[in-house]
Amino acid sequence: MVGVTRWEYALLVRRRHAAAGTEWMITFTWYGPDGLMQDISALGDTAIAHLNRAGASGWELVNAEEDINNLQGTTEVFRYHLKRPLPD
Repeated sequence: MVGVTRWEYALLVRRRHAAAGTEWMITFTWYGPDGLMQDISALGDTAIAHLNRAGASGWELVNAEEDINNLQGTTEVFRYHLKRPLPD
């Protein structure tokens, strides 16, 4: 189909969860369009750093969701949904 933009999608997940004692651990996981899951925590310590890196590769943020386990207060999950056009 001529003129139709085709997209690929990815997901960046930031998790903050209780570690030993009163410490908190933050991890970042990338779910790519190929179905692979990668721990990318070592590449940056903020969501903005990861989103800027993805943006430099052509990814656009289309949605963000927050899921906080308020009953236990031990987990926060932020999901960043991204898309970019597929090459012709």
